[in-house]
Amino acid sequence: MRDPAHVAFLFDVDNTLLDNDQVTRDLKRQLTALVGAESQQRYWTIFENLRTELGYADYLGALQRYRVENLSDANILKMSLFLLDYPFRDRLYANAVAVLERLEQWGPTVIVSDGDVIFQPWKVKQSGLLKTVKDRVLIYVHKEQQFDDVERRYPARHYVIVDDKVRILASAKERWGERVTTVFPRQGHYALDAALVAKYRTPDVTIETIEELLDMDLPRLIASKA
Repeated sequence: MRDPAHVAFLFDVDNTLLDNDQVTRDLKRQLTALVGAESQQRYWTIFENLRTELGYADYLGALQRYRVENLSDANILKMSLFLLDYPFRDRLYANAVAVLERLEQWGPTVIVSDGDVIFQPWKVKQSGLLKTVKDRVLIYVHKEQQFDDVERRYPARHYVIVDDKVRILASAKERWGERVTTVFPRQGHYALDAALVAKYRTPDVTIETIEELLDMDLPRLIASKA
């Protein structure tokens, strides 16, 4: 095992560094334009069923299943190309890259995400995040069950984890205790669901936008409490 870093920063992607809610809205508009409102709704029904089955969002997998029901629909090809050609870099939150670059001065920045093994890595690459974190990307089915693997790959005396899902932050706190600072950016529909947020322990630090991390120094970030 490599010598542990003083601190490592673990970042989620969707609705933490990148506005995935806007990606979804754009996809819904494109689907409606190509196949109509009813078929668009059918795609999202398949999508949600598949997410329940797999435990993560699988946009391309849902499109494959939609295709089985619509074998003669030539617009499916246009939808797949829309997803692959999507300008993910334009959906990064303001100063997301600047945040990663600044924190890199103190310790390694690591993307830790849930997702499928094709589209999620593609999204990370196309958004420019892969290059920004110097290829330090981990994508799991259930990342909250993989903190041991995260620590094995990126050992550190202290972790700072930034995620829009308080469930993940609570799991990190259970795993690392005082060795982790949990940071909750209130971005995206999960973070703005008050009832959902109330089910879990209060994160150490709550911010309204990811770029607020630019105004925090490392001692303050580690010591801050909500």
